[in-house]
Amino acid sequence: MNILVINAGSSSLKYQLLDPISGVLLAKGLCERIGIDGKFTYKADGKQTLDAVDIPMPTHSEAIQAVLDALVDKDNGVIASMSEIGAVGHRVVHGGEAFNKSVLIDGEVLKAIEDCIPLAPLHNPANLTGIRACQKVMPGVPMAAVFDTAFHQTMPPQAYMYALPYAWYENDKVRRYGFHGTSHKYVAGRAAAMLNKKPEELKIISCHLGNGSSITAVEGGKSVDTSMGFTPLAGVPMGTRSGDLDAGILQYVMNKYGMSIDEILSTLNKKSGVEGLSCVSSDFRDLESAAEKGNQKAALAQEKFAYEVKKYVGAYAAAMGGVDALVFTAGVGENDKAVRAMVCQGLEYMGVKLDPAANDVRGKETVLSAAGSKVKVLLIPTNEELMIAMDTAELVKQ
Repeated sequence: MNILVINAGSSSLKYQLLDPISGVLLAKGLCERIGIDGKFTYKADGKQTLDAVDIPMPTHSEAIQAVLDALVDKDNGVIASMSEIGAVGHRVVHGGEAFNKSVLIDGEVLKAIEDCIPLAPLHNPANLTGIRACQKVMPGVPMAAVFDTAFHQTMPPQAYMYALPYAWYENDKVRRYGFHGTSHKYVAGRAAAMLNKKPEELKIISCHLGNGSSITAVEGGKSVDTSMGFTPLAGVPMGTRSGDLDAGILQYVMNKYGMSIDEILSTLNKKSGVEGLSCVSSDFRDLESAAEKGNQKAALAQEKFAYEVKKYVGAYAAAMGGVDALVFTAGVGENDKAVRAMVCQGLEYMGVKLDPAANDVRGKETVLSAAGSKVKVLLIPTNEELMIAMDTAELVKQ
């Protein structure tokens, strides 16, 4: 059974067609500028690549139809008919407290996703649009919602609650939710497989490091704490996001420069992080290049990022009473050996010993730790789309 995975944005739609059992990726692509003029990209092994082809897409329904037309095209397609798509898995950013796992979509689920819009006003409306477009174009095909937040719903109250007036939680659901849950779930499962252990036997710290970054403590296969919070702004510094800070800074800067709350939040989300600190770029490759040329701000941004990640690793090892595996994933985690080395440096006291030769690798599932390392250090490329496909296939079988 093939699963079509959809990640819908407000004016874009990413898609992949996968076999969840073998993990084979049959085709993938992107629909852009939906509602404007429509650009369509399609890639499949052994087939002609379509790159930003002009296709009218006044709504997401036309975008979905373009995807299906390409998949079954007699010359360039990868399936003979629509019947070979067993289900559709939709990435949904926020499920609030309503969902602690992936679910098949029905009217009640759609209503619950809509109820979470105040928690993710930029993402959930677009996710809903993608779901409804698929339902219109693919009537009768089972569809599942896979939530970024669901994996973290196993956190205990002492981890997800903020020390704020309790009424804010009771009335407004202000709490830590966490994100990147699909990625953390995937790499934790792969880590267990690599170590020939059951997930229930392990304490894992998963470092999803990219333009957006989050660290998660996974104990017994369940998330028990994570660095992102009520929004994806919290935690370690990221490409353009500040990460954790003293909230009093907001009042100070707003008063001094006459900034509104929207202006200050825009700065924290889009002009901070390693880009703001380095004055160079949000791209870690640019930071490394600039640092090698003697740019001290770029070097500081790298060091600050690694330092904050390391602090979370230490904190989560303490929270779980130990750690068996430290996992690096996502764009920076998978490809930046310098950042990985900086994070691991100084963690020898807790049993982390990196092998420099093994660490000289990019984007390959492998063990990075030295033979005598008590804590296994792993590089595991994330595959959120495959995780979505696997969850969807499991739901359809039930």
